Amino acid sequence: MLSSNPGPIGIFDSGYGGLTILHGIRQLLPEYDYLYLGDNARAPYGPRSFDVVYEFTRQAVVKLFEMGCHLVILGCNTASAKALRTIQQNDLPKIDPERRVLGIIRPTAEVIGDLTTSKHVGVLATEGTIKSESYDLEIHKLFPDIKVSGVACPFWVPLVEYNEADSPGADYFVKKRIDEITRKDPDIDTIILGCTHYPLLMPKILKYLPAGVRVVPQGEYVAESLKQYLERHPNIEAKCSKGAGVHYLTTENPNKFKEQAQIFLHEPVEVDNITLG
Repeated sequence: MLSSNPGPIGIFDSGYGGLTILHGIRQLLPEYDYLYLGDNARAPYGPRSFDVVYEFTRQAVVKLFEMGCHLVILGCNTASAKALRTIQQNDLPKIDPERRVLGIIRPTAEVIGDLTTSKHVGVLATEGTIKSESYDLEIHKLFPDIKVSGVACPFWVPLVEYNEADSPGADYFVKKRIDEITRKDPDIDTIILGCTHYPLLMPKILKYLPAGVRVVPQGEYVAESLKQYLERHPNIEAKCSKGAGVHYLTTENPNKFKEQAQIFLHEPVEVDNITLG
């Protein structure tokens, strides 16, 4: 039986990148409690099939519901692309129609119309997110006249997780993908970072981007979207506890998580191990 008492806002990611989303949300909405769950033992989700990503994400969402969350954010582009809709349409009515699961692709798509002048937008993301075409679909629903071009950046996540984002070796991989997307469509004036790890490569990305091209990291837009969502849904907002606390869970070794979290958050964290599936 799921608890009806107010509980933390759940943030789920397959790995560590969702910490950039959590950070953005906490900057804007510090008063709420948060519960972050990283399925680090089974990461990365990017190359996995739709079915596997859906099943892993569903397990995580159910776990967060069991731990008191009424609202869960999929702070992972791959999970948002491959699992969100099925969970919203098929699972929530059975589990608890009063609970909510939100993704991070739509909030980014919603702001893009105000950010691009040329109506040519690029997406840099993992292979799974690019193949799903989720950004193209969401953007075209809202702005049919915007042209979207995507490029997968397979080595960018390991560069961040191995703390190589500032290394000279990172330049090669970043420049290669920036060159590829600007060749693909020279009229791009706005690039979405469709993976939550990529903001940590921002200095390198800005170094190789042509002048006048805007970069859109997701954290601040997702945070603003969540703020508006809670204002529009006072019944959900009332179920989010406000103690300004944050707790972390990982399916991997907690010590490893602590080490990696420092790269993303620059602050010590308390972590517990958890099993999914």
